[in-house]
Amino acid sequence: MRRLSVRLRVTLVFSGVMALVLVASALFVYLELGRELDATVDDGLRTRAGDVTALVEQADAGLAQSGRSPLTERGENLAQILDARGKVVDSTPLLRSSPMLSGDQVAAALRGTITVPDATVGPEEERARLLATPVTAQGQKLVVVVGAALEDREDALRSLAGLLLIGGIAALLLASVAGYGAIAASLRPVERMRRRAAAIQQAGPGERLPVPQADDEIGRLGRTLNDMLARLQASFERERTFVSDASHELRTPLAILKAEIELALRDGRDFDELRAALRSAGEETDRLVQLAEDLLVIARSDQGRLPIRHESFEVKELFEHVRSRFDARATAQGARIHVSAVGDVAIVADRLRLEQALGNLLDNALRHGGAEIELRAFTTGTDVELHVRDDGEGFPDEFLHSAFERFARADVARGRGGAGLGLAIVSAIARAHGGTAHASNQRQGGADVWLRIPKDVPSADAGLRIA
Repeated sequence: MRRLSVRLRVTLVFSGVMALVLVASALFVYLELGRELDATVDDGLRTRAGDVTALVEQADAGLAQSGRSPLTERGENLAQILDARGKVVDSTPLLRSSPMLSGDQVAAALRGTITVPDATVGPEEERARLLATPVTAQGQKLVVVVGAALEDREDALRSLAGLLLIGGIAALLLASVAGYGAIAASLRPVERMRRRAAAIQQAGPGERLPVPQADDEIGRLGRTLNDMLARLQASFERERTFVSDASHELRTPLAILKAEIELALRDGRDFDELRAALRSAGEETDRLVQLAEDLLVIARSDQGRLPIRHESFEVKELFEHVRSRFDARATAQGARIHVSAVGDVAIVADRLRLEQALGNLLDNALRHGGAEIELRAFTTGTDVELHVRDDGEGFPDEFLHSAFERFARADVARGRGGAGLGLAIVSAIARAHGGTAHASNQRQGGADVWLRIPKDVPSADAGLRIA
């Protein structure tokens, strides 16, 4: 069965069920007709038994007068009159030799009317249905027995069985063919979707499966598969863009690094020139290392397993530590970093990851912001928001919706270095903590970027997966 197609398997099951229904229906009709025929025969036997009983009761001079039989005169074909010992008193022709009832049946008939469903009577041993009833005549107890041959009943049942067999087979074949056709028509949309799915790779990733208009299981399956194809296409596009952008970002520092090495290897370079070349090569190497680390964070976040180590600490302590890392750079650029009053706000999170996220935000603020940068925290219910604000130019309006996408950079930032992964990493770290990342422009000018994360460890249903 497993090697058969779905159409054949469903058709076989349907045919089997249909065969059982037809057999049960035919058996019911056959048995019901048999009961109806028996009831009709019994009605006729009771009528004939009443006639013979009346005849016997009226024969005052004896049952056989002048050699004539009253039953013969009545034209009965299967009738007998038996005495209490089972001896034949009178009968129709061909039944005078032996009684139609046995001794036990005669004793039972003397007590009340009985029916013998199947008996063999006459010299030809004809099968008949008998009815025996007691009667009192000429001062003695007698039994009147009448019968009807079963040949007509059996002929009718045989004819019905033949018709039911032929009709049942024909009905089963027609139902099986119709069922196969209906199943094939129902599966035709699935076959169309299969052929389209096989051709999508050649036709292009934007192709979708043909979905029937009916809102049934196949229609819902087609829409679900199309949604899956859309997600796969979006994922494929993201991965292709990721590889393309990563290759582009790696190409520049590698090209500079190669050029510096080639310059250092030229003849006639003095010590200062070699030192400057090595210093430049070291800077490009640091840039490559940072880019590789950023790409590793993004790759792990895509796999849903960015490692998170929870510990309890104060937000103010976190802010002070991050500010101390960037104080020298801020002073060199003529900027100041402020830590606003945050109170005694404690959270349970991965401190190193949050330092990495806030470091990326401070790096962006110093790179693109103004002279004043603020670190501020807000508590909202069970969450805490970690803000980094500046008074710089802010984000272009068209860039806000894609600020946290990998390799996304505003046009004004294209010439200021950076791979466009800083905010993407911030978003990945926020999601790893069960939170979100946001960005907006302040009314008074400048950008506001923040993480919103739970103050405690996320519940098991939220999990630490980032997919």
